Amino acid sequence: MRIGLFAVGRLKTGPEKDLAARYLDRFAKAGPAIGLELARMTEVGESRASNAETRKREEAAMLAKTHPDGGILIILDERGKALDSEAFAALLGGFRDQGKRDLTIAIGGADGLDPSLYDKADATICLGKMTWPHQLVRILIAEQLYRAVTILSGHPYHRV
Repeated sequence: MRIGLFAVGRLKTGPEKDLAARYLDRFAKAGPAIGLELARMTEVGESRASNAETRKREEAAMLAKTHPDGGILIILDERGKALDSEAFAALLGGFRDQGKRDLTIAIGGADGLDPSLYDKADATICLGKMTWPHQLVRILIAEQLYRAVTILSGHPYHRV
């Protein structure tokens, strides 16, 4: 299954970008052995619209252009379901085992995600109830993708 990340906002060169890249590289190297591959990392600039509703709608349209038809959509939202690492790995493994070809994980901008995406999403998850800057969310989700691969493959990286 090909996994893509979609993020509103761009990471500037620095330690956050380096750390996210390190975990995505680990995921890209370890994932194919268990049927998970890093397909793409799409960064889009924040909409310049004058109000939050229009910005979110424009950002959702940018997501629609990159999300493969028929693909699984997971959105990150503080009101989503909190999963532990094993449940996140099981979620990914379940979609893979159902024969799903493409999966996109969407990280919204400062205003959040357009309401229309909640109806289209196959899962809405949170990384905790706190609000995180998108730079840290990228690192957290990149690490969890790598951790999911290690859990699904029985690698000792994840310790309980």
